[in-house]
Amino acid sequence: MTTLAPPATIAFIGLGMMGRPMAARLAEAGFKLRLYDLSQKAVSDFIGAHPSALATASPKAAAQGADALITMLPDGKVVRQAVIEGRDAAREGLAPGALVVDMSSSNPVDTQKLARDLAASGVALLDAPVSGGVRRAIDGSLSIMVGGGAADLERARPVFGAMGKTITLCGPAGAGHALKALNNYLSAAGLVAMCEALVVGEAFGLDPGTMVDVFNSSTGKSNATEVKGRQFVVSRTFAAGFTAGLMAKDLRTAGEVANHLGLDMPVLKQSVGYWADAVGKLGAAADHTEIFRYAEMLAEAGK
Repeated sequence: MTTLAPPATIAFIGLGMMGRPMAARLAEAGFKLRLYDLSQKAVSDFIGAHPSALATASPKAAAQGADALITMLPDGKVVRQAVIEGRDAAREGLAPGALVVDMSSSNPVDTQKLARDLAASGVALLDAPVSGGVRRAIDGSLSIMVGGGAADLERARPVFGAMGKTITLCGPAGAGHALKALNNYLSAAGLVAMCEALVVGEAFGLDPGTMVDVFNSSTGKSNATEVKGRQFVVSRTFAAGFTAGLMAKDLRTAGEVANHLGLDMPVLKQSVGYWADAVGKLGAAADHTEIFRYAEMLAEAGK
């Protein structure tokens, strides 16, 4: 198998908040991009900044002549439509031996089925969700969790290297998506814990900035306290760049994996419900750090 180094041709489907900077890193690394997104404006804006990229009219058209296809879409169901089931799906344009890389946050059970279906066409699948948010997508330092074959990962390593700093093979197909969902469960739970601690501390009269500083020099330190505490919560800017709706979706995926395995995880189950209720109050488009506002709402309602 040929290593996918520049100037290999990559079909990229999904130029959203994360997809656009990830595709930009590939263009800047010298890969030839064939683009598709439901938003024509998203494609034209990208090509305005990266004129070497090519706009296409469908996933099938994007896939034609591509050595690899990357999807960065809202969930696995949308990925399956784009790759296999939808009109002018990408599989119709992929040559045998091509590689599909799903970098979306998809359900790992669905990913396993997608891998089997693509294998029947002679196409390999890597699931490769990312962690790090928009800032790390822009600077190319994402953490990439890969599920699939080790040889396929080595083949795609230059592609991943253009977008991420840490690339980890987590196991067979679906393993990357499973680990991403579980990682976001930890992230979400830690953020809620910090927010509740801040609400209680402020009610007691503590300064929130001082609280975060102490957390960060003590055993309460976490990604939430280090990356989101002063920056987005204490400042009340709530602009971390990841929506509450997407966080709730990833938590729901983690819960579905546990249920699929017959495991009763009560704290995970509570977290799924907590974030679902929060999205109902805040709206799916709210920044996920606005969970602090929801914690304040609960505290006020309990008075």
